Order: sequence, then C-alpha cells, then structure tokens
Amino acid sequence: MTDPRSVDLIVKLEWAAVALAALIAYWFVGRWWFFALLILAPDLSMLGYLVGKRAGAIAYNLAHILFWPIILLLYGTFVGSRLSLELGLIWLAHIAVDRALGYGLKYATDFRDTHLGRIGRD
Repeated sequence: MTDPRSVDLIVKLEWAAVALAALIAYWFVGRWWFFALLILAPDLSMLGYLVGKRAGAIAYNLAHILFWPIILLLYGTFVGSRLSLELGLIWLAHIAVDRALGYGLKYATDFRDTHLGRIGRD
C-alpha cells in the first residue's frame, strides 16, 4: 500500500513542475514587471469571504481553476496575443505554486477546508 504522504509529495512535485514550466514559458513571452504586478492577483478573490463562506469559496474557486488560464493560453496561441499568453502563464504559475504548497480549491464549510485537505493549524 502506498503511503499517503508519498502520494502528497508526488502531487506537490508535479505542481511545482507545472509552475516551473509556466515560468520558463513566461521567460520567452513575458515582461517581468508585469509578472510581479499580477502574480498575486488571483488571491484578491479571497475578498469574497467578506460576504460569507459560500460566496468566498465560490469566488476563490473561480479564480483558482485551470479553465481560465488555459482559455487565455489557447486564445493567445491561436490569435497571437502576447497579453493573453502573459496573463495565462501568470495565472497558471499562481495556481501551480498554490497547489505545490498544498492550497487547494475551497469548500464552503471553512476557508481552511480544501480538496487537498485541511490547511493550517487547528
């Protein structure tokens, strides 16, 4: 039987690899001042928690799913939009770093309840 900690480590390493790939791709298309300006922008979605746990979880999850950066990357690739590529790679890097650190999508029960397990100290 596989130790759950080793599986967790593998998942974290995979997300770290995705983050590294996004950074390498960004090297070729991006402006680093723009990266620095926007890398934490998805976390503004946490302001949804000011309304309540359910609204906060919905807002956070909408900003932390891969759907949006993938759409931006596809659009940027097919249309030739540098801005879309930059935004998609920044967003992808943000999500990947979060997941590599163990921060997952939120459940409405509590901010610390995520699909990757409970975060923080009890």
